[in-house]
Amino acid sequence: MVQQTPALDLIRLVNGYQISQAIHVAAALGIADHLADEERTSDDLAAATGSHPRTLYRLLRALATTGVFREGQDRRFALTPMGECLRSDAPVSVAPWANLIGRPFEWNAWAHLLHSVRTGENAFRHVHGTGNFDYLSRHPEEQAIFDRAMSAISRRLAPAVLAAYDFSPFRRVVDVGGGTGALLAKILEAHPLLRGVLFDQPHVVARARSVLEAASVINRCEVVGGSFFETVPEGGDAYVLKFILHDWDDAASTAILKACRRAMRVGARLLVLERLIDSPNEGADTKFADLNMLVEPGGLERTPAEFAALFAAAGFRLTRVVPTATPLNVIEGALADAA
Repeated sequence: MVQQTPALDLIRLVNGYQISQAIHVAAALGIADHLADEERTSDDLAAATGSHPRTLYRLLRALATTGVFREGQDRRFALTPMGECLRSDAPVSVAPWANLIGRPFEWNAWAHLLHSVRTGENAFRHVHGTGNFDYLSRHPEEQAIFDRAMSAISRRLAPAVLAAYDFSPFRRVVDVGGGTGALLAKILEAHPLLRGVLFDQPHVVARARSVLEAASVINRCEVVGGSFFETVPEGGDAYVLKFILHDWDDAASTAILKACRRAMRVGARLLVLERLIDSPNEGADTKFADLNMLVEPGGLERTPAEFAALFAAAGFRLTRVVPTATPLNVIEGALADAA
């Protein structure tokens, strides 16, 4: 029996990239979907996915040691509870995220984390010569993969947000940078009297109709294209920004918040949905997400005090922080000069 030592524990962490890339490949091949109804041999799965039989077996047996799949007799594989989350139709599907993180444009940016740490510069721009959102707009296939990942995250987090924060006092919610509308659709589904405005870049919201129609909320939702650095739709009594400010540095985030402030009337609420940096030695998920913000869009995760300062710089006051059952928090703000 191999003795566990600090060195072996560290090596396992060092080699973590191998697991994430292996899961990415399994997600890209749709292995979990092919195992949805019954266990199958690796040869069957290779035929179904157009893969090399022996090599696919090597991938699956490795992932079976991590608990993603379960290997039985005669190279037969089945899903575990963790593997069920890789199904594209899972209630909480991780497949779109796993498919995104292994894409070369994402993977290559992370290969230059050292550059970011040494210089403070954004690794993605260093590698690709442009920011990640501009890159996505120029590469429609990658944009579609990114949009599916963001929508899956919204669907996974929405129930916890709705359980923690009461949207019933509002009548018109503006989702700023709302992508293709997955979160807003869930909010409107939960509140039949509520109307919504989905706001994002024109090429992003152009793909929102099918999401809103599938949720049967298209008749209560206005879709508007534009830039949140310039103007934001007026007339809302709640302005939601989910995973928006962490994409940007303080100067850009302040500009976004000021655009929201110009659109808001007295009594309206700003609802920033973000992670919060935890105390020392705690909160690994958020602190590694912070590194992802450094590498990919060039932003950062923040502490409550940093959000309070950001709000104040844009003319808001932080009224309260509402935690959810997920790492997400509802950071509520009001106009600073309102009673």
